[in-house]
Amino acid sequence: MNSNVQIQPAAAPAWPMLRTLGGIAMISGLLVVLVYLFTAPIIAEKQRILTEKAVFRVLPGAVSKQDFVITEAGGLAPAGEGATGERVYAAYDADGQLKGAAFTGAGAGYADLVHVMFAYDPGCQCIIGSKVLKSNETPGFGDKLDLDPEFLKNFKALDARLNADGTALANAIVTVKHGSKTEPWQIDAITGATISSNAMGRAANSAAQRAVPAIQRDLATLSDTH
Repeated sequence: MNSNVQIQPAAAPAWPMLRTLGGIAMISGLLVVLVYLFTAPIIAEKQRILTEKAVFRVLPGAVSKQDFVITEAGGLAPAGEGATGERVYAAYDADGQLKGAAFTGAGAGYADLVHVMFAYDPGCQCIIGSKVLKSNETPGFGDKLDLDPEFLKNFKALDARLNADGTALANAIVTVKHGSKTEPWQIDAITGATISSNAMGRAANSAAQRAVPAIQRDLATLSDTH
């Protein structure tokens, strides 16, 4: 008789373990949902405030705004429950007069996308202001996109006129080498920050190509809102 036979311990029942793991997973999932439901309105309100501040910064004198979305048909519709599409922000002064519109764009920079808000004046059909919303550009260079007085002059009356059909810009907005600007739709780059400057140009052009035709098409709607 072999005295070295080892007795294997009985295997733990599988069902209780699975039931326990399932319960833990269900509770964890419920907690994630509850945290999301609790924080989503807070995050949305914070984003609304930040957006409003950016709009009022690029359009001085504005005290209220209304959000619109660019529709698939190429026009504007009031942003509401379930409305999807790129946003256009109409800004109004204390008398309810339209000060202008703001929209956002992004362009590839040195490190990542540079996200920018632009102000647009339908009267001159030009971009009249800019504010970098998010950037990971090299400190000391990328900061100039928001701080360099000479560079910011590019956005005092940057030409964004439409073509004869009203479907796109008559001239694409482009960034040119510092000191070589000859046209009102060109952006004079910052010396030593060409890549970041190009990102601003790409952001302005792509955003204006989408938003300006919609703004001009439904300008009466924006003006009559207040």
